[in-house]
Amino acid sequence: MHVLVINCGSSSIKAEVVNTESGRRHGGFVVERVGERDGAATALRWRGPWAERGEDPYPLEAGAGADHGAALAEVLPAIRERLTAAELTLDGVVHRVVHGGEHFADPARIDAEVEAAIAALAPLAPLHNPANLAGIRAAKQLLPGLEHVAVFDTAFHQTLPRRAQAYAIPRELAVRHGIRRYGFHGPSHAYVAARAAEHLGEDIRDLRLITCHLGSGCSVCAVEYGRSVETSMGMTPLEGLAMGTRSGDLDPGVMLHLLRSGELDVDGLDELLNARSGLAGLSGVGNDMRDIERRAADGDEDCRLAIHVFAHRLRKYIGAYAAVMGGVDGIVFTGGIGQHSALIRHRACQRLEYLGARLDEDRNRDASVETGEIAELSADHSRVRLLAIATDEQLEMAREAAALLASLDKVGHHDEDRARPIPIAISARHVHLTPEVVAALFGEGHELTLRKPLSQPGQFACEETVDLIGPKRSIERVRVLGPVRPRCQVEISRTDEFHLGIDAPVRASGDVANSPGITLRGPKGAVQLREGVICAWRHIHMTPDDAAHYGVVDRDVVEVAVNSPTTGRDLVFGDVMVRVSPKYALEMHIDTDEANAADLSPRTEGMLVLTGGAARLTKRKVVASRLV
Repeated sequence: MHVLVINCGSSSIKAEVVNTESGRRHGGFVVERVGERDGAATALRWRGPWAERGEDPYPLEAGAGADHGAALAEVLPAIRERLTAAELTLDGVVHRVVHGGEHFADPARIDAEVEAAIAALAPLAPLHNPANLAGIRAAKQLLPGLEHVAVFDTAFHQTLPRRAQAYAIPRELAVRHGIRRYGFHGPSHAYVAARAAEHLGEDIRDLRLITCHLGSGCSVCAVEYGRSVETSMGMTPLEGLAMGTRSGDLDPGVMLHLLRSGELDVDGLDELLNARSGLAGLSGVGNDMRDIERRAADGDEDCRLAIHVFAHRLRKYIGAYAAVMGGVDGIVFTGGIGQHSALIRHRACQRLEYLGARLDEDRNRDASVETGEIAELSADHSRVRLLAIATDEQLEMAREAAALLASLDKVGHHDEDRARPIPIAISARHVHLTPEVVAALFGEGHELTLRKPLSQPGQFACEETVDLIGPKRSIERVRVLGPVRPRCQVEISRTDEFHLGIDAPVRASGDVANSPGITLRGPKGAVQLREGVICAWRHIHMTPDDAAHYGVVDRDVVEVAVNSPTTGRDLVFGDVMVRVSPKYALEMHIDTDEANAADLSPRTEGMLVLTGGAARLTKRKVVASRLV
């Protein structure tokens, strides 16, 4: 596909035509000084194969202070002419939208409802969402025959667990004003995480990665098995690392003090924290890391402090995110600073040997990556891979849009065939055991006793039960499921987790590495598991024929609408994993907490049972890396 990528900033417009299969750029443009009222002309610079008049921008006929609509009205007809001359046809248009709030976890086909949602989110991103929306409306008017897709900076981070989303303020206040952590730079983190997995020859859903986007804006993301589980930016792009002109983390008491002093009002404080702080504020010489590094080498103490603070904050976040995920397989540096500054990478990786991350200084010194490039920075004996990867947010957005456009006819149209319901079963707390643990709990030579077959072929509930003994409390008579497995696994709900006093990660069945342990007690003895307790990732079992019917593949993540048979109340579950095997029967599994949320009640306790509810698979979550 050929997709036009449009990024309307507060005072600029950037655009490129991208081939989503090859990544090739066919040309683009930058419009500067959009909407500024200081008399300076709004100016255009063509880029790539379409570059004209050197690199100097030239005024648009729309005149000084032209808005996004007027600028695009002048430039997009010229785009069409160039594409016609090159015998290229656009398949769609993708627009970058900074804030998607809680509404958007995926790219969205832009219609009136999506436009209204973007407008409603303007208070959370007052400099960006109005400009994004103006560009969308102008481009839709000028290119009416094409599908327009929005890709949101915040969407990649919608998988953040609630503990990572919430601020410690009164809940009712947070809900009323939409105050929570959203995260940004989503397309960049998604792109480099996928590229890292490709480079390492691993499935991203098997990796724990820390991606560091370091440019004028900076953020770090913990990507656990392909999902964002922590990120440094919060409700706005102001939280987190020290950045080019943004302060990053700051004691709120400092802001209160400055306001109470009378030296700054709210607008002055906004300007201070967003435009005069960070590297620029610390160094006193601007926000360009190259200039700061040169002056620091010449003895400028303010520039040296700026580098120390920047690297110290970065290293703190890397260490914290390794702790959040229980380890890390790879650390990725990207963005202008991450791709080109050997000094910052060196300082960020200092003292990370305890994680198994060892930097090769020669490789680091020689590494400076451009579009499409990856450099290995880690020593040969490093357990954690260190990489510099050139980000490509335009390509990521184009591929996400292409994936959405390609999927419109596969999943999400509610014709009778596609809307065939999926049976739902509640997976109550249960235990899977190895033969050795069965013997320890129930006696040597004991074999599990069939109580009742389960809906999944070959699986059965056993007569045997065990007690779960946690640090805080115990749960008695938890059902054992058969047959025996190579590894023990205890599946519980969030309610059980708090009752027992443990912190269990959300994982796919079988993925128990670095999960907490627990004591199991049976009639003949007790066993202390070192790991194995998880909250099961909600999932759907499918046969290959089912998967082909719904247009999904193994380990896809989908969205599912659930209808309660008793109340008729609809609830949409996002982040549902698809598991495909000829051994499976079509069925969605949710835990007891999720069943309660959907008003689904089991008829039997302690085993996997049908609820009488049904689910409808509404759409596949876009995975752009599949198109790489």
